[in-house]
Amino acid sequence: MNVKDDWRFRGLIHMTTDDEVFDRLSAGAVTVYVGFDPTASSLHLGHLFPLCNLRRLQLAGNAPIALAGGGTGLIGDPSYRDVERPLLTRDELDANVAGIREQMARFLDFTPSAGKVRAKLLNNADWLTTIGLTDFLRDVGKYFTVNQMIAKESVKSRLDREDVGLSFTEFSYMLLQAYDFLRLNLDHGCTLQLGGSDQWGNITIGTELVRKAAGHAAAGLTSPLLLRADGSKFGKSEGGEQVWLDAARTSPFAMYQFLLKSEDANAVALLRYFTFLDHEAISELDEATRVAPQERRAQRAVANAVVAMVHGEGAATNAERASDALFSESIGELDEATLLEAVADAPSSTWSREEVARGVDPVTLLIKCGLATSKAEARRYLEQGGAYVNNERLDPASPIDLERALYGRYLVVRRGRHQLHLVVVA
Repeated sequence: MNVKDDWRFRGLIHMTTDDEVFDRLSAGAVTVYVGFDPTASSLHLGHLFPLCNLRRLQLAGNAPIALAGGGTGLIGDPSYRDVERPLLTRDELDANVAGIREQMARFLDFTPSAGKVRAKLLNNADWLTTIGLTDFLRDVGKYFTVNQMIAKESVKSRLDREDVGLSFTEFSYMLLQAYDFLRLNLDHGCTLQLGGSDQWGNITIGTELVRKAAGHAAAGLTSPLLLRADGSKFGKSEGGEQVWLDAARTSPFAMYQFLLKSEDANAVALLRYFTFLDHEAISELDEATRVAPQERRAQRAVANAVVAMVHGEGAATNAERASDALFSESIGELDEATLLEAVADAPSSTWSREEVARGVDPVTLLIKCGLATSKAEARRYLEQGGAYVNNERLDPASPIDLERALYGRYLVVRRGRHQLHLVVVA
């Protein structure tokens, strides 16, 4: 299947400056780049989308460039931001670039054996921090009018607000990004830039600079932003924390759970954006989501694919096993660290060892854990068989004691499918 048909099916196309670019991509041998702001020492789930796009194009015979913004990171992209980004130091940016360098190799082939499609990881600090100011203004700034620049939506949205201005530092960002494209075109034969739909203005400035300054054809291609139901960008947990690709920041289990809990409406897009499943398999999972959404087959497929891609097949298998164990009697087979990770988002309380050793009445247990508001309600849950400790159904007549505690100190109390509470025995 050609690139255009595949990308159309997957919903990866938002806008392009040149529709014929798909013919060239299908033929292969196009050098294409995506920029990554090194604002942290790890990439996050939002970065995985453009990485997957680069990987698709590399598999189709094209050469990808991942460009770390060690230079533009000193400025900060103002696109669709309400306030100016915090400015990082050179040392901070250098450390962040080093951190993401290793992560990139999990998704793109940087090895010499890749031949003509070998990926490159470059840092725009190499040219942006060495070019003189007057040279930059003469060789780049002369090609654009202020009128052009303020007409870009990413700039205009800030200028139209009285409470938020736009510093000259931020205003210059689009010229710096345009210069990136020019340098990549001249030095590496790059003719295509990818980005999210919020980068359209910056990308078109770059294609124009390549045409005017080098006399070469260049194209831009943007993909839609993946948004949650509330309009926020996909990739952050309910608490607003990023879902990182670094296992030390976001564990494979936490990443798996985040994807597993994705809204049904997003699952259809996630299958297309974050997996390399064929169209038939994706269509089957679409239908499964429509007719049996409670099974969450699409979410499971995405969670397995992403965790395996980021952390390896073993991590994906372990995360799936821990997820399944959370709602089965095999919860007792989880090691202590994984158990605590599995219930990390659940409310918890600490009970004295003496109190639990004496035996806790199931009605009292549900009330103290906040899983029932009255004795009558607690009894109803117990009689209906909807209350559990460590995924074993509670017997209304059998008190809970230390023998039921996992690792001698944990009781995972559950009501229904998802209402959890962790009792820690001190």
